[in-house]
Amino acid sequence: DIPAEYGGAGGDFRHEAVVYEETQRRGLSGFGQGVHSICAHYILNHGTKDQKQRFLPRMARGELVGAIAMTEPGAGSDLQGVRTTAVRDGNHYVVSGSKTYITNGQSADLIVVVAKTDPTQGSKGISLILVEGDRAGFKRGRNLDKIGQNSADTSELFFEDVRVPITNCLGEEGKGFAYLMNQLPQERLQIAIAGQAGAQRAFDEAVKFTKERKAFKQTVFDFQNTRFTLGALKAKLQAGWAHLDWCMARHLKGELTAAEASAAKLFHTELQWEVCDAALQLHGGAGYMNEYPIARLWRDARVQRIYGGTSEIMKEVVARSI
Repeated sequence: DIPAEYGGAGGDFRHEAVVYEETQRRGLSGFGQGVHSICAHYILNHGTKDQKQRFLPRMARGELVGAIAMTEPGAGSDLQGVRTTAVRDGNHYVVSGSKTYITNGQSADLIVVVAKTDPTQGSKGISLILVEGDRAGFKRGRNLDKIGQNSADTSELFFEDVRVPITNCLGEEGKGFAYLMNQLPQERLQIAIAGQAGAQRAFDEAVKFTKERKAFKQTVFDFQNTRFTLGALKAKLQAGWAHLDWCMARHLKGELTAAEASAAKLFHTELQWEVCDAALQLHGGAGYMNEYPIARLWRDARVQRIYGGTSEIMKEVVARSI
């Protein structure tokens, strides 16, 4: 959905949603396209014309991979607690600090770094700094060993006095926290879409397995417990797809609020976990074997309730709007 003038296809968020849905249906939950897209939209929404022309066409073609560096060893959900700094030195910033749990960390060519340009100003002292992957002083740490989403290169990143020009500040200095908050509805909607699609794939796997597997001279699907379990899940999935359409319609009109997006992220990722866990149970012992797709779907689903804002944070955001 990047405009054609910057090398994109010129679509809208619905076209992006199709990609999120289909990659999840294929079990590609570690595919970092969502984060790549988030980075592109930060540049599209807040970048200068020069920044857009330099980066967006290559990002649209997949020649330049994006990552966003928010989380630190000592700062997760509370972004105001970041300790990475970007100190002015003439016409450059000197970026120093470390980040962790960064999706696309090993493959990224461009990193949107959340840094303090004025540590005395709290959230008003946060800026977004563009750091190219070939800058001196930038180092990639471990490709982290995770429970699931093993196809994702989730990494540590280190910035050791990395010098970048002042023109690499994304938008206005000190407005980084506001930009992050403005972008959150789309980011959380993306995760909600992935959650719903992942839930649907797990459900489909359960239906397929239970209709093929036999026990006590009948298929597992023919047992009332199986049918009741799948029937209840199907009803929730039906409501979930309708809810996503409502969310996307509001988002396209610029009306999806932070609380609504947080509620969507909460609902759909929790539904994903419920469906994946129930689907694994219906597989019996086979569900615990990596040769069956449900094992991977179950593992990969767990982090959905954590990244992009934990379910607990989502409840707090929703509660504040009541």
